[in-house]
Amino acid sequence: MKSGCRIEQRQFGQADRLQACLAIDLVVAWRIYHLCKLGRDHPHAPCTVYFEEAQWKALTVFSTKKPAALNQVPTLRDMIHRVATLGGFLGRKGDGEPGTQTLWLGLQRLDDIVAMWLAMTESITATQATVSSEGGSG
Repeated sequence: MKSGCRIEQRQFGQADRLQACLAIDLVVAWRIYHLCKLGRDHPHAPCTVYFEEAQWKALTVFSTKKPAALNQVPTLRDMIHRVATLGGFLGRKGDGEPGTQTLWLGLQRLDDIVAMWLAMTESITATQATVSSEGGSG
C-alpha cells in the first residue's frame, strides 16, 4: 500500500478526504495481497478464481502473441507470472514467486491491455454483425 498507492505523497487539506482515499487504497492493497497469497496457496487452480474472462484472454494473447492459446484456461500461477512480468518480474530460477509490488504494477498495465482487448473484440463483433446483416438481403 505504501509503495503502490503512494500514500505518503498525498497531501489533503481535510482529514475526511484522506480517510476516504485510504479506504479505497486499503481495498486495492488487500486485493493484491489476496492474489499473491492465493497464487502461492493454490497455484494449479484455474485463473478464473480471480481473473475475469476478458483479463485472462487479453493477457494470454498479449503475452503469447497467439490467439490459438485461448483454447485452455491458464492456471493461476501462470496468470500471476504473466501479470508480474508486466510489472518487471524477470522469473529467473532463483527469483521465487512474484511479490505484491510487481503484481501491483502489472495489474495497472493489465487494465490498459484489457481496455484495448475489449475495444478490439467489440469492434470485430460489430463489424461481423454488420456484414452478416448486409449479406442476407439480395
